[in-house]
Amino acid sequence: MSVELLGFNIDTYSFDEAVNKAKELIDGQKVSQVVTINPEMFEYSSKDNEFSNIVKEAEMVIPDGVGVKIALKINGHNVDRIPGIDFAYKLLEKAAINNIPVAIIGAKEDIITKAIENLTEKISGLNIIYYHNGYFSDDEEIYNEINAKSPKLILVAMGSPRQEQFIYNAKKVLKPALMVGIGGSLDVWSGAVKRAPRIYQILGLEWLYRTACQPERIKRIFPTLPLFILKSMRDRYVK
Repeated sequence: MSVELLGFNIDTYSFDEAVNKAKELIDGQKVSQVVTINPEMFEYSSKDNEFSNIVKEAEMVIPDGVGVKIALKINGHNVDRIPGIDFAYKLLEKAAINNIPVAIIGAKEDIITKAIENLTEKISGLNIIYYHNGYFSDDEEIYNEINAKSPKLILVAMGSPRQEQFIYNAKKVLKPALMVGIGGSLDVWSGAVKRAPRIYQILGLEWLYRTACQPERIKRIFPTLPLFILKSMRDRYVK
């Protein structure tokens, strides 16, 4: 089931339901895309029709940012927030249990190698058969390398909109797999960036913690977040 928000259909899965649906897509016969949507993506899509179409055609669109959860609530929908980093980590655990081969792409070389080292230490049986940093210009070369390895779960950490575009174009050329955009997750998994304390995660205030630690993020959050909420309120009363 999904609900509409500012022109996009947002899936209303619980966390466990989303993971189970993702497992179905991993076992599917095509390349499927998961978009973990946040207010910045809504803002970018309003200026870029190509990106908007990418989100609309994704097989799963789950509410990552707390701003999206608030906007859905304003429009009468009580939908669980599914943090992309937790969702991706759970998929890696599922992959390890079910012997699903994994590929990870993104971040700087030292970040991705450290992240993989940490992940394989924490998740017994995790089979990462391919990885590459996010600094490349020839997507076709990377697609060919991925196809040569045939992973079934592919995590892409190149930031939005780059990661969504990379995944969308991969649909035309890769063997069946599930591809998920995971933003800055590798920075956290590598230990380069400290994740917000648990209480911030529970309250949906990780953005506030990150902004306090990285004041330069203020330009990303404001005015995007308040404008997004205002648009959501207007959308409700215009309908």
